[in-house]
Amino acid sequence: MLSRFVEDVRVLEPSAGVQDIAILPDGRTMLVYRLTTDGVDLSAAGPRTHAKFKSPVGLVRAVMMQFKPGWSAALLGVAASELTDRVVWLDELWGRAAADLRDDLAAARTVTEVIDRLGEALAARSGQDDESASARLARRAARLLEAGDVRIDSVAEQLGVTARHLRRVFTEGIGIGPKEFARTMRLQRALRMSATSTDWGRIATAAGYYDQAHLIGDFRDLVGLTPGAFAKRASVR
Repeated sequence: MLSRFVEDVRVLEPSAGVQDIAILPDGRTMLVYRLTTDGVDLSAAGPRTHAKFKSPVGLVRAVMMQFKPGWSAALLGVAASELTDRVVWLDELWGRAAADLRDDLAAARTVTEVIDRLGEALAARSGQDDESASARLARRAARLLEAGDVRIDSVAEQLGVTARHLRRVFTEGIGIGPKEFARTMRLQRALRMSATSTDWGRIATAAGYYDQAHLIGDFRDLVGLTPGAFAKRASVR
C-alpha cells in the first residue's frame, strides 16, 4: 500500500563533524520526522527550486518519506505549489491529527516503528478522498519527463492536452513547472553518475546536457556551486 504513493524513505543520523546537510532540487515533496535534542517534530517539505544547506546541530535522527510526484494534495491536503521552497509544520495541515501522531511517535523506540507509524498515518489519509484527474495527469507527465522526454509540447500531445493545461496542472500537482522539473531530473542524473565517475564531460552528455558548460551552469544556478566544488564538499562530510 505504501509503495503506491511513497517513492523513497531516507533515514539520516548525522555523524560527528558533519557541517551541513544538502537538500537538493528533485521535484519531490516529503513528510519529515525529526528527533532533536528538544523532542519530536513533524513537517512537510515542498519541492525546492534551489539547493539549501542546513546545519544538523541538535538533530539526533531524521526520517524523510518522499512522495511520488502528484500526491501532495491527497496526503497533505494542499497543492504542492503551496509548499514550493517551504517547510511547513504538519500541525498547520493536519491539525489535531498531527499532534496525535507526534505524541505517538515520541513513544517509538526504533526507526522501524517510526516508519511504520508514519506509513499508517499516510495510508489513512490516502483513503479519505478520491484522487483527482489533475493529479493523475501530472503524475503521468512526470514519468514521461523522468524518462527523458523534455519537450513540453511533445509530452502534452502524448497525454492529449494542451501545453498550457499541462503546465497549470503540473505546477499545481508537482510544485514546479514541467520545464523546471525536467531540469532537476537532469541534475539528479548527473549527481547519480558522479558517484562513480569524475569525467564531467561524459556525465554531461549522458545526463542530457548540451555540453559540460551547460552542466556547470545548471549546477551553479541550482546548487550554488560548481560540480567539482560540490563533490569536494560532499567528500569531506
